Amino acid sequence: MTTKPTSANDVLVYIPNLIGYSRVLFSLASLILMICFPEQWVVAAVLYVSSFVGDLFDGMAARKFDQSSTFGGLLDMVTDRCSTAGLLCALSKEYSENAGMVLLFTMLIILDISSHWCQMYSTTSLKQHHKSAEGNKGRFFLVRWYYQSYPFFGYCCVGAEFTYVAMYLQSRANASSGYEIVKTLCEYFLMLSVPACATKQVVNVSQLCSSCYAVAANDAALKNKR
Repeated sequence: MTTKPTSANDVLVYIPNLIGYSRVLFSLASLILMICFPEQWVVAAVLYVSSFVGDLFDGMAARKFDQSSTFGGLLDMVTDRCSTAGLLCALSKEYSENAGMVLLFTMLIILDISSHWCQMYSTTSLKQHHKSAEGNKGRFFLVRWYYQSYPFFGYCCVGAEFTYVAMYLQSRANASSGYEIVKTLCEYFLMLSVPACATKQVVNVSQLCSSCYAVAANDAALKNKR
């Protein structure tokens, strides 16, 4: 019995990719609410967190149904980066009267996108996955640890995203009345999550520098072969 060849349309409707599409919708809906309908801040936060948590389930589905794909990895990466950038833009709106905070959020967007793009480019140009041990061979130890240690990876990613979510909730609660418990919970939560967020930024800087060096090293190797 012959197996039907897999088509591009088949890949587009892989179960993990369908989960990825729902993540995109949840993320877009949350950002629209945050920026255009700030009174719906609770719903916006729930949608954003749902999109973030979906990242866990699409990976599980890919492994369970043997439906890992380059397109799925691309969709996942773009969704993550755009969602984080969108949330930081929403935070810039929340803290618009504080120029220092707006500058901080802007720098975080630039660092997040540039470091991940360079990491992806530097590994795919060598035909390696950006999270693989082989793809990160010779990189700064913190980058290798980040991609090889799932607990550390989770600590950084979850800590960073939930720091931004907590800051958004705190800002909205301060602008509303009757949400003292939310303000208090956010204050205590930020004490735990901010160190993780700061660590993630150190990883991003390390990732940016080591990936750029890897590209330059590859250029040198190609030049020396001529």
